Amino acid sequence: MESLNNLINRIGLPRIAAMALVAVLMLGFFGFLIMRSQSPNLAPLYSGLSLEDSSAIVTELQTLNIPYELRGEGDTILIPRDQITTMRMTLAGEGLPTRGQVGYEIFDQQSTLGATSFVQNINNVRALEGELARTIGSLNRITGARVHLVLPERELFRRERKDPSASIVLTTRGELSTGEIRAIQHLVASAIEGLTPSRVSIVDDQGNLLASGTGEDVAGVMTAQNDERTLGFENRMRTRVEDMLANIVGAGRARVEVAAELDFNRSTTTQELFDPESQVVRSTQTRESENLSGGNNGQVTVANELPGASQNNGAAGVTEQGTSTEEVINYEISKTTQTDVTEAGSIKRLSVAVVVDGTYADDGAGNMTYTPRSADEVAQILTLVRSAVGYSAERGDTVEVVNMQFAERPDLAPLGTEAEAGLLDFTRDDIMNGAEMAVTLLIALALVFFVMRPLLKKALTPETQPLALPHAAELGHHGVLGANGQVVPEIEETPRDKTPAWVASAKSMGETQLQTLKTVGTLVEENPKQAALIVRDWLGNAA
Repeated sequence: MESLNNLINRIGLPRIAAMALVAVLMLGFFGFLIMRSQSPNLAPLYSGLSLEDSSAIVTELQTLNIPYELRGEGDTILIPRDQITTMRMTLAGEGLPTRGQVGYEIFDQQSTLGATSFVQNINNVRALEGELARTIGSLNRITGARVHLVLPERELFRRERKDPSASIVLTTRGELSTGEIRAIQHLVASAIEGLTPSRVSIVDDQGNLLASGTGEDVAGVMTAQNDERTLGFENRMRTRVEDMLANIVGAGRARVEVAAELDFNRSTTTQELFDPESQVVRSTQTRESENLSGGNNGQVTVANELPGASQNNGAAGVTEQGTSTEEVINYEISKTTQTDVTEAGSIKRLSVAVVVDGTYADDGAGNMTYTPRSADEVAQILTLVRSAVGYSAERGDTVEVVNMQFAERPDLAPLGTEAEAGLLDFTRDDIMNGAEMAVTLLIALALVFFVMRPLLKKALTPETQPLALPHAAELGHHGVLGANGQVVPEIEETPRDKTPAWVASAKSMGETQLQTLKTVGTLVEENPKQAALIVRDWLGNAA
C-alpha cells in the first residue's frame, strides 16, 4: 500500500487522471469499432407496407433467422444490406408482399374439388382485382390502389347484354396528369374483355373525381386531350426559345410565353380531274360494205309465177349498186384522282412574348448598375425568335420582344451548384461515418495533449542534479563515486606482499564491490525516494 502511495505521489494526480481518461477513450473507441463491425449494416427491405404484409414478412424473416428492424409504425422493415437482394427474391417466390391484395395465387391456395361455379366466379373477380391493383401500384407516383370490377353475366335467352365497368381508388404522391389518368383507364380496359376506357371511373384518396367513367363524356375527354396537346406544344416551344436565349443573354435572364391556337378538325378531300387536252387514241375500228341489187337472174319469184307474166320481165329489172364505210375510234382521256387528308393539330395562329433583362456592370464601388440593351440587340433577338418558332405572317402570327429590367436580378450561380440543396440531408450511413471520424479525432487530440505534450515538455526541460551520497562509494573497476556525486578515477594500490599483482587486484576488486553493494543497500534503505530518482535517471541516460 505504501509503495502504491509512493507511486501515486511520484507520478502525480493530473497525470494519473489524464492516463485514465486516455485509457477510457481508447477502450470506448475500440469497443465502438468492435460493436460497429459486429452489428450488420441495415437497409430498407420494403417500405410503405400494410400491417398484413409486415406481419407475413416478419414471420418469414424469423423463420429464416435473419436479423431485422422495424421502423415507423411497422410499415418499414430493415435487414442487413448484403441480404436484401436474396430476401426479395425469396419473398417474391412466396408471393410477398401482397400489398393487401389477393392475386391469382388464390387458386393455388384453395382446392377446386367441390367448389361451385359461384365460388369460382367470385375468386376469378378477386384475382383480377388483385392483379390489376398490383400493376397500378407499381407505377411511379402511385402508392396504393384498390380496384372494383363489375362483370355482368349474360343470361340465357336474353339478347341484351350489360357492359362491364370498373372503379379505382388511388393513393398518389402529388397530382396525376391527364395522360397518366388515361393510361390507367386504358390499362384496366385492356385487361377486361368488353370493357372500354370510358367505363372506368377513378377517384383519389382525397375524394377527387379524376375520371367519371359514365361512358357518355366523350366530348369532355376530347376537350381534355386537345387542351393537353396544346399545352404540350406551348411548353416545347417555350423551352426551345428559352434554351436558345440562355446562351445569349444568360440563364434566367429571359422569360418566354407562347400562346398557340391549334386546329383539331380532321378533313378528307377527294378530287377526280379529267384533262381534255391529254387524249390518246386507244383503238380504231373500220368497216366497209358494198350493196348490189338487179333482175331476178333466173330466180323463181312470185311475180314470175303469176299467170300472164312475161318471161323477160325478170331480165329487164333495174340494177342498183352502193358502197358504205363505217369507222369507230376510241380515245383515252387522262384522269387524276387525288385524296387529301388533313390531320388534327395544325397551327392556326401563334403568339410569342419575350421579355429580356438588360446588362449589369460594376461601377467600381461594389454596386451593380443596370444598362438596357440596344435596339440592334433587341432586333437580332426578335429575328432569332421568329426563326425558332416558325413565324408565318400569312397565319397572322405575332412575336414581340421587349427589353425590361427584372424586379429581382437573377443570381448567376456557377454551373453545377444547387442553391436549394439541404445542408442537413444526411443519411444514416453519413451520420455513422461522421461519428466515427469525430471519435477518432477526439482520441487523437487526447493523445496529443495528454500523452505527447507531457513527454515533449519533459524532454525539453533541463535535468536536475541527483542527490549526492553521504560517502564516497566505489563503482567497480571504472571509478569511485565521490561525496559530490562525481565519479573519480580509481587509485590502484601496490600490493604489499609477494602475491602476484593480478591475484591481489582481483581480491581487492571483489572486496571493493562487496563493500559498495553493502553501502548502496544501506543508502537505499535509508533514502528510498532519492534512490529511486537516481535509478530512474540512470535508466533514462542509458536509454
